[in-house]
Amino acid sequence: MGLIASAELTELGFLTTKEIIAFSTAKVMTVQQVLDHLPKRYEDRRQFAAFPAQATGKPMCLRGVVVDCQRKGFGGRKGFHEVVVGTDDGFSDNTIVLRWFNMPYIAKILAVGHELIFFGKLKETAGKLVIDHPDFEIINDMVDASVHVDRIVPIYKNIVGISQRRLREITYRFRKDVDPDSLCEAYQVDESYPRIDAYREVHFPEAMPQAEAARRFFALEEFFILQLNVAWRKSRYDAQRGRVLGKKTSLLKAFYESLPFDLTGAQKRSVKEIVADMRRPSPMHRMLQGDVGSGKTFVAMCAALLAIESGAQVALMAPTQILAEQHFLTFCKWLDPLGVRVGLRTSAKKLDQGGSGQVQLLIGTHALLYDEDSFEDLGLVIIDEQHKFGVEQRSRLIQQGVMPDVLVMTATPIPRTLTLTIYGDLEVSVLDERPAGRGKVITALKPKAKVSDVTKFVKQQLDQGRQAYLVYPLVEESESLNAESATVEFEKWQKRLSKYEVALLHGKVSSEEKESVMSDFRDGKTDVLVSTTVIEVGVDVPNANLMVIYNAERFGLSQLHQLRGRVGRGEHKSYCILVTDGKNSAALEKLQELVQTDDGFKIAEADLRLRGPGDVLGTQQSGLADLRFIEYLADADLVREARRLADALLHEDPNLTSHSKLLDLMVDDGVRA
Repeated sequence: MGLIASAELTELGFLTTKEIIAFSTAKVMTVQQVLDHLPKRYEDRRQFAAFPAQATGKPMCLRGVVVDCQRKGFGGRKGFHEVVVGTDDGFSDNTIVLRWFNMPYIAKILAVGHELIFFGKLKETAGKLVIDHPDFEIINDMVDASVHVDRIVPIYKNIVGISQRRLREITYRFRKDVDPDSLCEAYQVDESYPRIDAYREVHFPEAMPQAEAARRFFALEEFFILQLNVAWRKSRYDAQRGRVLGKKTSLLKAFYESLPFDLTGAQKRSVKEIVADMRRPSPMHRMLQGDVGSGKTFVAMCAALLAIESGAQVALMAPTQILAEQHFLTFCKWLDPLGVRVGLRTSAKKLDQGGSGQVQLLIGTHALLYDEDSFEDLGLVIIDEQHKFGVEQRSRLIQQGVMPDVLVMTATPIPRTLTLTIYGDLEVSVLDERPAGRGKVITALKPKAKVSDVTKFVKQQLDQGRQAYLVYPLVEESESLNAESATVEFEKWQKRLSKYEVALLHGKVSSEEKESVMSDFRDGKTDVLVSTTVIEVGVDVPNANLMVIYNAERFGLSQLHQLRGRVGRGEHKSYCILVTDGKNSAALEKLQELVQTDDGFKIAEADLRLRGPGDVLGTQQSGLADLRFIEYLADADLVREARRLADALLHEDPNLTSHSKLLDLMVDDGVRA
């Protein structure tokens, strides 16, 4: 009889106590959990490439022999260990230098004569080919070489205390000895593909297409559970009893009549969708998705007025104090004349506008989560930049009401596959038109831009009465990162633009100082704002028509698009200049996407393709953190198949009464928002 998949590792005789502790620390307790620790990548060790003559800039897997080991630098733990590796065939004089900084134990591991397989990105330093901190294995020490060389070899995410080759040997043994009938799966997503075969081919494939097929099998299984959760939550929400709001529309009509412009067709369509939701007895769960400058705020105002005239209170939560205060000023401007009482709650401020009586619309940051006394009858919750909040934070605010309607907003265009996967339990309204009267934004990519040229252009715009943002990736200088910082460059810009008012804004300044700096910039007292990405959302200064982004290659496309959205908010012709060192051709190609289009959805698709879903949405806040196959979220066919399977199962078994294992995997997080 083979190994039972559910067997505890402590029951097995061939693992050492240290190995069991290491697995336990990584929350790996059973044979199946070891098998479920899937490879993060593979190395083809059937045939190794020849040592290159120059740096490729790409990761490479090579095989060689240590010909020299040296410790360089100064005493103590500082300095670095340098290992020179030559070819093991004797036909080439090429060598590659492997370096490890502040890792003195490397000297005890590697010695002249060791045969290595090593993996890393080659660069050229002082005329030498160098790889810093490479992955490596010593072939001489391998007990069962057939598991480690002359095949496609799995490389796993590290488990501290267990080497790659030992982890590979353990996995190989488990895969070979496990009883196929003991392997557990909550639901068989592919009847034609036995799970034991999937494990064999995902860990030790004979060819890469096998590995890819196995990974897609496990990805489909994972996405099925994700989609089932989404569909399960949606069915639960649809069955809940909420309250009917939005029957009265006098305030909404008065608001429409007070506007000096007409809403766009997309805004009117979204308002109609929201009205229809609010009038249903089940609670609204809708996402308002709109590109920068598409007018989400006015749609949110319409929703708020419908709830307020129905006698309910409204809460609007924003992720930053700057954004909350911006919303407060905007809502007061438009709603004060209608007699709506608007309040502000942040950690630093408590303001109530619009006369006496209880606040009808309360705008704030996380401080709203702890201000329960302000809500007697919370009927509508609006969450701006929703992906900046965790599920628990959203639920805590929502639970201050009794099944309130929920409207979440995002200015980050989300590709269709991600909308379906992460927000599939929400109805979606899309603002795909820009309001009239917005200036055109010209985007230019400037590799190796001269300071004098940029300064001259900035002065030209300032002389015309405009304002400018100068954005940097870092707050302060960093020894480890080759990028410019806002604090250092601020002093330089003060000298270059001595005739103008230049201010500094970043995440480390106090809330009071942030407010003062932004207030001066909004009021035109400051001409130039040197900043980090703290201005990414919520800053609305129509007179600012120029943004220069330094080290643009360090930002994702969606973030750059968000930053660009801070200009072009008035009638003036606007400019976004992307400055880069020009050394990375892939980065230049990426930035060209931004130059060629201002369509946020196209940019989001490109960002998804280039960086993956985790970077696009932020895994911690979007619920993606625990996914093993996050890269497959860009695979529309796989996502749709997972959704099809989930919908089909729920149609057949709405309460999962016949699928107890799946029922245990359903997560109820209060209300999804």
